[in-house]
Amino acid sequence: MRAMTWSSSSYAMLAACLALAAAGWSEPAQSQGAAPGAGAKLDYEFFKTKVEPVFLTKREGHARCVMCHTVNNAPFHLVPLSPGATAWSEEQSRQNFELVQRVAVAGYMESPLIKHPLAQEAGGDAHHGGGQQFASQSDPAWQTLKEFVSGATAK
Repeated sequence: MRAMTWSSSSYAMLAACLALAAAGWSEPAQSQGAAPGAGAKLDYEFFKTKVEPVFLTKREGHARCVMCHTVNNAPFHLVPLSPGATAWSEEQSRQNFELVQRVAVAGYMESPLIKHPLAQEAGGDAHHGGGQQFASQSDPAWQTLKEFVSGATAK
């Protein structure tokens, strides 16, 4: 029986695989409810005009998303608003769009952006420290997040 030899690149690949496994990452698979076709993309204009306002809206019993997600050290982080601003600048919105892609994968209906803030009873998960912002999948703001992840485009 021949002994197996490992190169430094083999060890690096093994370490990367173990790190991904420890982080709980798995390749997003198309799931039921995903946008039709494999070519779904996240649309910047839809994000800017429809999704960012969701992050700024105060919902009864909850802080606005922007309040925690600009100061936290979680995977989903937003750029802080400029002093006195009520919306992000174009440059800030583009940065937010890049950052949101850490928690939203086009066509992947298990993306944390739509699972974490949704109540568990409505199909969400328990991993959102900010509480369940949306009690139901019929909430219009949650529907906006789902449309974004599904690949909706600005009209």
